[in-house]
Amino acid sequence: MNKITPCLWFDGRAEEAVAFYTSLLPDSRVDLVWRSPTDTPSGKAGTVLTVEFTLAGQPYLALNGGPQFQFNEAVSFQIHCVDQAEVDRLWSALTANGGEGVACGWLKDRFGLSWQIVPVRLTELIKDPDPVRAKRAMEAMMEMVKIDVAALERAVDGSA
Repeated sequence: MNKITPCLWFDGRAEEAVAFYTSLLPDSRVDLVWRSPTDTPSGKAGTVLTVEFTLAGQPYLALNGGPQFQFNEAVSFQIHCVDQAEVDRLWSALTANGGEGVACGWLKDRFGLSWQIVPVRLTELIKDPDPVRAKRAMEAMMEMVKIDVAALERAVDGSA
């Protein structure tokens, strides 16, 4: 058992959310679905109370806690993408069915959880040792919703 396991609070959709999230990334799986042995404020006995799952190798717990609390941008998950194809695939999946792009690689999925879909190349460019190139990369990123690696490269090279 890990010392710390992040817990995500859902309003009755924990099992659906976990099935979706674990379909997106390698080394992800549903580990245990636990049904409550008694009535709780969020549901009747026998309903799913928690779902233990692994997402990209890290354990999480999803709780069907009820409508009292909602996700906000103060907590987000950052996915480091190897290339534009991975950015595009994850962006499309996470914004589908009610999700929406926000800004600078951030989005909210249909469950209200915030994600940062970040190509590794973006991180390299904004940390470029040449301050002019780093500034151009940062300025270009600030204008984007979904990150476009080719547009970043053009901006850094001064050809945007």
